[in-house]
Amino acid sequence: MKRVLVFLLVCLAAPAAAQTGLPPAPYADRQLDDPQQEAAARDLMEELRCLKCQSQSIADSNAPMAGDMRSQVRERIAAGETPEEVRSWLIERYGNWVSYDPPISSAVTWPLWIAPIILLLAALWLARGRFRKYRGEQ
Repeated sequence: MKRVLVFLLVCLAAPAAAQTGLPPAPYADRQLDDPQQEAAARDLMEELRCLKCQSQSIADSNAPMAGDMRSQVRERIAAGETPEEVRSWLIERYGNWVSYDPPISSAVTWPLWIAPIILLLAALWLARGRFRKYRGEQ
């Protein structure tokens, strides 16, 4: 019985122990002083995917990792980098998946862009055969 209680205690305490004790990133929720730099950072954050949430941009996500990414974007733009340089750095670090607009030229992403067209052509070809068969039976 004691083992079961210890097991339950460990299972309930594990999530609390997994929380990070680190302070949030400095620019996670604090805007830059320069409005133009903040606007550029905000536009870029809307185009970057949160790696934890996967369906939200880093601007919309409350995940700690998204806060770290927002801070990195703001710090780099405040240091004078262009949004495109920051995007390239994040793509190099996390892969094309971090961007909502991955480059078409990548050998990995071109099948994702061409597959819907191929499937649409195959569906039209199959439908054409069905309609011919249907007309011939009447």
